[in-house]
Amino acid sequence: LRFDEQVRVVVFKSQVKGVFCAGADLKERAKMDDAEVGEFVRRLRNLMDEIAALPVPTIAAIDGYALGGGLELALACDLRVAASSAKMGLIETTRGLLPGAGGTQRLPRCVGVGLAKELIFTGRQIDGEQAASMGLVNHSVPQNSEGDAAYQRALTLAKEILPQAPFAVKMGKLAINKGMEVDIASGMAIEGMCYAQNIPTRDRQEGMAAFREKRPPRFTGK
Repeated sequence: LRFDEQVRVVVFKSQVKGVFCAGADLKERAKMDDAEVGEFVRRLRNLMDEIAALPVPTIAAIDGYALGGGLELALACDLRVAASSAKMGLIETTRGLLPGAGGTQRLPRCVGVGLAKELIFTGRQIDGEQAASMGLVNHSVPQNSEGDAAYQRALTLAKEILPQAPFAVKMGKLAINKGMEVDIASGMAIEGMCYAQNIPTRDRQEGMAAFREKRPPRFTGK
């Protein structure tokens, strides 16, 4: 996906009705020794980092349970859409664990430090509406009879992104992600570097021409 120039947006959904991702298989985990557990979690963290580093926008469609590593997967995405009936939580402390695939870092960046600590310390599960009210998900939608309401809303969101200039969207994502990790002056410098890369693109020229000619732009990603 990282190197496929045809990919504009990635939507993560489950093939299992009622479950986005239920997290690690604790029965499997119980058979591992300490070293194996450490390696398993390291690889899982690396996977989440790879998802977070995808250059195009990513959307998690949470149509059911997103628990533990399942919520960490959703947090690794740029945007999240949940069914109002979905259940989410970093429940690791209820199993004698703590989030190990990015949850302790991505949740506070998403909802703020205080709320993140409360959710992680208690292992609480929340529904889609609660998640939307605290900014954990972008949209909460009533579940439909097919059980894919969040996926359908995620597709609608993806279709809003698709017509926009692909390289400009990528640079926007890069500027936000890198800028969030530094002070604002450094962030402004990062934005400037990303903008400079966008200036020579054909899409920028096409956007200007389309505006002048009062027609929809035809972006190519070049």
